[in-house]
Amino acid sequence: MLKLAVLLSGSGRTLDNFHECSEKGSLRAQVEVVVSNVADALGLEKARKYGYPSFFATDNATINGILSEYSVDIVCLAGYLKLFVPTKAFERRVINIHPSLIPAFCGKGFYGHHVHSAVQKRGCTVTGCTVHFANGDYDEGPIILQRCLELDYEDDPETIAAKVFAVECQAFPDALNMVEERGVDFFWQRFEQNAF
Repeated sequence: MLKLAVLLSGSGRTLDNFHECSEKGSLRAQVEVVVSNVADALGLEKARKYGYPSFFATDNATINGILSEYSVDIVCLAGYLKLFVPTKAFERRVINIHPSLIPAFCGKGFYGHHVHSAVQKRGCTVTGCTVHFANGDYDEGPIILQRCLELDYEDDPETIAAKVFAVECQAFPDALNMVEERGVDFFWQRFEQNAF
């Protein structure tokens, strides 16, 4: 079973999902610690309610110090809106979920509603999400899995966001289960073999 650290900046919807999936047994992982870079983030309140150790920290050094105090296998970026730079111990163990099918609509500045607005403006008929390992650049690490969904012509950014989040709720736990099953190195080796 994987031991997770969850980094978040907002409401903690992904934390809710992890907690629920873990309780049901559909996620082979447990949350060990939660850190937010926003002092009054609703996600921190939820973490406390669930009984998870929770902390507010804004800089990478402090966050890494907190993580070093816990037994953590994977760091999950769950709506964490800042570039996290891990220590060597976690260098290849940070997982992010992005609300598009990478390599479309990704990179610096493409997060949340910015992605969904761009998808709608481009007139896309499909979108989705990508769960991937993070490296030093936004949205460029090894892809673990992607999930696709169809859009209707009438969908606005809010509707797109709701559809994508529904898919993310299954994709992130599925990706973590894949990592638990195959191991971290499998995905990095696949990425490095296919690097262009």
